[in-house]
Amino acid sequence: MHVADQRELEAAMERLRESEARAVERANALAKTTAELRRMNAELDAFAYAASHDLRAPLRGIANLAQWIEEDLQDSLRDETREMLALLRSRMHRMESLIEGILQYSRAGRVHAPPEQVDVQALVEEVIDLLSPPEATFETRDLPVIVAERVPLQQILQNLIGNAVKHGGQGVTITVSAEDAGPDWRFAVADNGPGIPEEFQDRVWGIFQTLEPRDKVEGTGIGLSLVKKLVESQGGSVWLHSRPDAGAVFTFTWPKNS
Repeated sequence: MHVADQRELEAAMERLRESEARAVERANALAKTTAELRRMNAELDAFAYAASHDLRAPLRGIANLAQWIEEDLQDSLRDETREMLALLRSRMHRMESLIEGILQYSRAGRVHAPPEQVDVQALVEEVIDLLSPPEATFETRDLPVIVAERVPLQQILQNLIGNAVKHGGQGVTITVSAEDAGPDWRFAVADNGPGIPEEFQDRVWGIFQTLEPRDKVEGTGIGLSLVKKLVESQGGSVWLHSRPDAGAVFTFTWPKNS
């Protein structure tokens, strides 16, 4: 071997050793970062659980006090005072729902369960039974049996259907449908309610965002942001199509291999 060739080979070997050393260094740094992220996620879960528990306790206490006051003074309470106590209890329940929503949002996409066979038709029927909407009509079309994580899919459907019930108005008709879209399932929750103006449609996905005053429509402003986070954590996407006085259609994809 010529001297020049020998030197070129040695230089190439040295570059290879340096490349391997950098690769090992990057792998170690990545492992350290991953471990740190796991630790921080565990701390976040613990904090969210502790905070929700510690905040719920006094809220329940206030709600109970309001009920006891009403029961003890029921014969002497004015109608105005009775309405105020009912409003106080309503605010307590709303705050409790807000705390639960924040806890769900903090965990969304980070806690996974093994996929299982899910009958989406049966799941939608369970959600409707749980919500018990008094004056809504439901239709379902082509809902499949799929392999998926059950809990996030249930949360998504529950929030979308609940949102349609809440904003659809009296006598709203809600249709839940699905279609095979190749690598994905494409689900849609449609209603024939008042719809959402185009200028507000991006806003609905933001956390704590509501399009109507909370005194008019009960809500935390977390539901649709939770839907978006859960769908995207599965590798899907979600979007809204709506026109004023023409209802709203929330569509999301669910990868078959999620």
